[in-house]
Amino acid sequence: MKLRILKSFGEKLNGQVDYIAQDKPGAARKFKSDILERIKEIPKMPYANRKSIFFDREDIRDLVFKGYIAVYKVDDEKGNITVFGFTKYKNDPFK
Repeated sequence: MKLRILKSFGEKLNGQVDYIAQDKPGAARKFKSDILERIKEIPKMPYANRKSIFFDREDIRDLVFKGYIAVYKVDDEKGNITVFGFTKYKNDPFK
């Protein structure tokens, strides 16, 4: 499976990293590195993470990482995984 990360996800992740970096730059860099490593592992087992709490669909999943959620869609027909949402737990990932 091919992994795609949408610009909207990157912008939200970078915003959170910038916020963390205000107090702890090292922690911010580690957070970003660690979550991206977890995202890179998704293609190995795309359905291992829970069904999304934001969508009632089996193909949309939530990767939970340190109280944050990366939302992604699995497209088996096209062989793509698209990471498109990023939010803190229980917030709307599209705001």
